[in-house]
Amino acid sequence: MSEGHKQPVSVLVVIHTPALDVLVLERAASGGLWQSVTGSREDSEALAATALREVAEETGIAAQPADLVDWHLSNRFEILHRWRARYAPGVSHNTEHVFSLSVPAPLSVRLAPDEHVAALWLPWQDAADKVFSWTNRDAIRLVARSLSAERLPRSSL
Repeated sequence: MSEGHKQPVSVLVVIHTPALDVLVLERAASGGLWQSVTGSREDSEALAATALREVAEETGIAAQPADLVDWHLSNRFEILHRWRARYAPGVSHNTEHVFSLSVPAPLSVRLAPDEHVAALWLPWQDAADKVFSWTNRDAIRLVARSLSAERLPRSSL
């Protein structure tokens, strides 16, 4: 990537509680747009390292690699025109890798004011409805449904 441009490779981290309350953040530059933690890979860092770095930068939550779940899912999507100037000329698509992080209960978060202005913990269905991107909505649903299915008694499967 050229100097000063973001890589078109990013992570999305769904932060949730065991009760499936999900943390969503309101973007500073685009009021009303809510999302999970997201961010671009820097240099050649591993995607899990990107996820942990972004969680710490955007929320102040210091997680360990063992706390992170890699869903081995990536989504390719067109970068919104309002954000294309952040990328090298000619870059129009991003590949986003999905992770999740379980925390014991809703935590107070320390927002990065240049990135987010508000944080909410919502039941997963409400969080999925509130986020602006389809990839984020689908990631929240995937995490919630997978974790809910794990809790079912064997006879229910």
